[in-house]
Amino acid sequence: MKLTYRPEIDGLRAIAVVAVILYHAQITIFGYQPFKGGFIGVDIFFVISGYLITSIILKELVTTGSFSFKHFYERRIRRIFPALLFLMLVSLPFAWVYLLPSSFIDFSKSILYSLGFSSNFYFHYSGQQYGPESGLLKPFLHTWSLSVEEQYYILFPIILLITFKYFRKYLVHILILGFVISLGLADWGSKNYPSTSFYFLHTRMWELLAGSILAYFEIINGHRSKNKTLNLILPSVGLFLIGHSILFFNDEMFHPSFYTLSPIIGVCLIILFSNKNELITKILSTKLFVGIGLISYSLYLWHYPIFAFQRINSPYLIRPSVISFLNNHLNYENFLILEKIIILLLLIALSIFSFYFVEKIFRNKKNNFKLLFKFFTIFFLILVITNYTIIKKEGYINRFANKTDLDFKFKFYPTPYTQLKLNSVPCLNIDDGCLFNTLSNKKFFIFGDSMAASLAFNLHERLTKKGFQFIYLNKNFECFTLIDIEKCKDRYLKLNNSFFDEKNSIFVVAGEYKSLFFNRLDKKKIDKDLFIKNIKKLSKDNQIIIVYPFPTTNYDPIKKLYDILKKQKFDDNFLTNENFLTTSYQEYMNRNKSVFDILDSIEDENILRVYPHKLFCGTIIRYKCLVHDNNDIFYSDSTHPSLKGAEMINDLIITEIEKIEKSN
Repeated sequence: MKLTYRPEIDGLRAIAVVAVILYHAQITIFGYQPFKGGFIGVDIFFVISGYLITSIILKELVTTGSFSFKHFYERRIRRIFPALLFLMLVSLPFAWVYLLPSSFIDFSKSILYSLGFSSNFYFHYSGQQYGPESGLLKPFLHTWSLSVEEQYYILFPIILLITFKYFRKYLVHILILGFVISLGLADWGSKNYPSTSFYFLHTRMWELLAGSILAYFEIINGHRSKNKTLNLILPSVGLFLIGHSILFFNDEMFHPSFYTLSPIIGVCLIILFSNKNELITKILSTKLFVGIGLISYSLYLWHYPIFAFQRINSPYLIRPSVISFLNNHLNYENFLILEKIIILLLLIALSIFSFYFVEKIFRNKKNNFKLLFKFFTIFFLILVITNYTIIKKEGYINRFANKTDLDFKFKFYPTPYTQLKLNSVPCLNIDDGCLFNTLSNKKFFIFGDSMAASLAFNLHERLTKKGFQFIYLNKNFECFTLIDIEKCKDRYLKLNNSFFDEKNSIFVVAGEYKSLFFNRLDKKKIDKDLFIKNIKKLSKDNQIIIVYPFPTTNYDPIKKLYDILKKQKFDDNFLTNENFLTTSYQEYMNRNKSVFDILDSIEDENILRVYPHKLFCGTIIRYKCLVHDNNDIFYSDSTHPSLKGAEMINDLIITEIEKIEKSN
């Protein structure tokens, strides 16, 4: 039974797919992501699917008294599978090149489960959250929504047919009851079992049933709303509710839940009250919106793998020197914008190709379905056999034999500050502090916690060669940036001087600021205002170099790599950690936003700044920070730089010192 074409429905599809794409693209404007609620686009698709599928089934039941499962599922197969199978086949070579063995196995499992209409179960039971950065590296995570729809296509026609035949009088009551129960379960589940609530059909059914209820009343009444006033007003209200959710919802809210009612109601208002004389309907029916809506399925399919593979950059091919060069010589924000534009153009091109040369060909009823089904079967079997083999072969581990040591020449050192405490160089001890080159009048001070100590070992060698008296003070955070001024002063008096009497000296401040300012549990937190005050006071007669936070990891890279090298083979636990080779740039920036605000607020012409993250994170690997390159590892543990990492940061410090010397 053919439905009357409604171009505004394609317009709604356009809004849905653009919202999802912008959400996953993580577009940032002036440090703010304006499309954090773009995930709601999937919910819009669910309502549209519920409306259209119920309209097809009910119209056929009402007009003929029967329903052809054969024709229904033939249409679904023509609609869903060709583009999906094409995408999977095209993605395989990229997965071979870019994915580590465990990720390659996960990739293959996600394909097999998707082919079995159950990838939502796979991602739930494998513990994969939708939204966090690790999920952005899973090329087929987005197929969870297709599995939900496919499960709906299997179950709903059967339930609707039985209800129509035997409980027709109560059909709408059953639809409404299902809506209420599912919504209640979704709201309760999102607070108690968020992953189950997000991925499973029983907590998504209410969104599909919202469209079903609309279709029921439209078919039973023989028309949509005829109230001219409501037809003029409510589509605008609907669009406002959708737009509000896209702009103001975020990953931290409970979803799906009662909150999700807002955009769902918005979609329903547009579907129910749209008409050709109304502004929103005219906008959604324009060629631009309809055109995007027509290719929305291909856009949805292609966008996630493209973004995922773009994020999974091979760190073996990237050296920090290249990243540093690009960060220093290119406008970072402009480069990111250009990068996004190129990716979006590629996405549009692939989607248009997929629509015209895959979707349209297979959906054309002139093409014999039996012949097409043979193609489906061949491609289906190729994918099943290929991905099953990948799993059995453990992700073809030997693909990376030349890239993981096995070839690497990593250098392992004790932590730099441990070497400093062991007095491996001549040092006048001041408790846990050190004084070097006492005869020089050029003074260099480094204050802070263990982060400062990590830099000190390499820095003292380089600065004493330049003729500096090198003074390092560190004891259980007591002297961190002169905050506990009495204790620090007492210790420094052993050198017959006071900090604030210094003139024309250079001070470096370095530390794990987030912990010291905000997260200290065992001792009183550092007073941020006093910190700022003392730095400004010290900068009146001296030069201050502030070292900004070093990107941290949530694991110990050296330990993991050592375990691998000791075994001379890959360790599954290591390989399942997607962040081993890199750490998260986005998490680093989110974690340290408040720290950057504090440090940036200290304004003085004598204050210079060093940004370690610009060495290890940047333009090429937008979403990651390097842990190592082909020759060196940059971390001594999850928090501190190794000797090589410290040396690279100290290069930046030395550059600033040379600027100071030239200006004097």
